[in-house]
Amino acid sequence: MAKIIAIVGMTGSGKSEVADKFVKKGFEYLRFGQITLDEVKKRGLEPKEENERPIREEFRKKYGQVAYAILNMPKIEEMLLKGKNVLIDGLYSWAEYKELKNKYSDQLIVIAVYAPPKTRYQRLEDRRSRYKDDPKMKYRSFSKKEAKSRDFAEIENLDKGGPIAMADFTIENTRTLKELEKRVDEVLDKIGGEKNA
Repeated sequence: MAKIIAIVGMTGSGKSEVADKFVKKGFEYLRFGQITLDEVKKRGLEPKEENERPIREEFRKKYGQVAYAILNMPKIEEMLLKGKNVLIDGLYSWAEYKELKNKYSDQLIVIAVYAPPKTRYQRLEDRRSRYKDDPKMKYRSFSKKEAKSRDFAEIENLDKGGPIAMADFTIENTRTLKELEKRVDEVLDKIGGEKNA
């Protein structure tokens, strides 16, 4: 049976880096938050936090806290029908977690990526110089003030802590990319995935 891996964690923790490792191992990539960016572009707005947050909150007002699970479910089903393992980047709310867990049960494996705020904020500021060509805005930069504001909003308004607390595995990402890859391989061993040769 195909696996669904959901990567959870705060902004700048290294979710996208971990997601990239799974994609290299054959998982199909699905970014939950892409729906927000698509809507920002559709409205002709600049993709930045002050324009994105109202859209995220608008979706959740319309569909409830399960919004992104509901809006992305057809994409998940399409990938599973093709027999593909699915990697979800950006599962946020407790309600979304419960919705996916109720539907997919043990087929859904949640992996939390953790780094402390100071480390995350430094990474987010450094992204401007590290990822200049990023048309899909996967590696967006945030000032410390923007990142802290986003942290508080996600914890207080989205119940983002729940999926992190209930994760099946937690990867601490405070060292090198090589160390991070080693930790991803350890998790893959435990869930029965394949490692790179």
